[in-house]
Amino acid sequence: MFEFASAFLSSDSLSPHGICLTWRPELIWTHVAADAVIGLAYYSIPFVLAYLAYKRPDFGFGWVIWSFVAFILACGTTHFMSIWTLWVPDYGLEAVVKVITAVASVATAILLWPLLPRVLQLASPEQLRLANEALALHVKERDAALEALQKEVEERQLAQDMLRQAQKMEAVGQLTGGVAHDFNNLLTAVLVSLDRAVLQSEAPRGETPDPKLKKALQTATAAAERAAALTNRMLAFARKQPLKAMSVGVNELVSNLSPLLKNALGEHGTLALDLDPQVGNVWVDRNQLEQALLNLTVNARDAMQNRGKMTIATRTIDMGSGGEKVPGAEIEVKDSGCGMSKEEQARAFDPFYTTKPMGKGTGLGLSQVYGFVQQSEGTIRLDSALDHGTRVLIHLPVIAKA
Repeated sequence: MFEFASAFLSSDSLSPHGICLTWRPELIWTHVAADAVIGLAYYSIPFVLAYLAYKRPDFGFGWVIWSFVAFILACGTTHFMSIWTLWVPDYGLEAVVKVITAVASVATAILLWPLLPRVLQLASPEQLRLANEALALHVKERDAALEALQKEVEERQLAQDMLRQAQKMEAVGQLTGGVAHDFNNLLTAVLVSLDRAVLQSEAPRGETPDPKLKKALQTATAAAERAAALTNRMLAFARKQPLKAMSVGVNELVSNLSPLLKNALGEHGTLALDLDPQVGNVWVDRNQLEQALLNLTVNARDAMQNRGKMTIATRTIDMGSGGEKVPGAEIEVKDSGCGMSKEEQARAFDPFYTTKPMGKGTGLGLSQVYGFVQQSEGTIRLDSALDHGTRVLIHLPVIAKA
């Protein structure tokens, strides 16, 4: 075996390839230059493939790349052997290199042909672009769905909060209405008795009535009347006050009431009106609606410590829920006052709750407005933020214009 290898690799009886070219320089150096360039190019390609396989192990065809590396290295070596044999007749070593190249090429071909169907299934750049666009569209749709879901959760939470608030106000209203009703009956008896006492206290002709007794009875009567007004507000909150409903033009009422509202604001602010001429009539108690707007004006005045602006706007809206939409009128009362915190907003409609100093308010203004709107089959909402003012929205169903 050793003797065969020695004889195979021996070059003693062989001539270099340059002899075949008669050592013509132009032929010699043309072969050298061409084989050198081809060999260097062959040697550079495996480095690129090896770097690709190293950096992208996820490519999935690494074993094919490494077989190409071996095959191309062997091909490059055959070209360098061609240069070597121009001067040194090592044809046996050249044959060994060619055998190695043949084995590498056959192995690469055997590995490559079964891989062809998988390569053909790879997506083209256009297919990848379309797939990316479809994926981006799905992501956008998912984000929109998540946003809609988040909005629905927030709306559900708001509805639950409003339901709890309504249940609380209903319970407080029932309690307040019962107390106010009984207290009103007692005040009626007190006022009747005071009227009789006033009549009986009058002195006979020719005699001077007792001024102290008369003043005491007048003071008691005034206090009883204020207490009666307070019970009326409580009954309004409890939605147990009898209303004298009629067809009322919202814009007309606001316009006619504006001088009184300006006087109520005084020097604290200015009044602006933004009335939609398309707003229809509502079926409400005119006096109670005027009183509600006056209460909201007084609250706006107290909230505007410096000179500010209060705006009353009207517009048409759709009321109801689901498929049952009914036309409605919206009355918006907005001020540029100090605003309210979330805790204060949560209790704004509670009776006897007030942020004003002691003796400056009963806390029944907003609760009376709330009860009146609810009894008139409407809704009321309050939006406020500290240092950004307050906005009260009153929604009332519209009737045919009178």
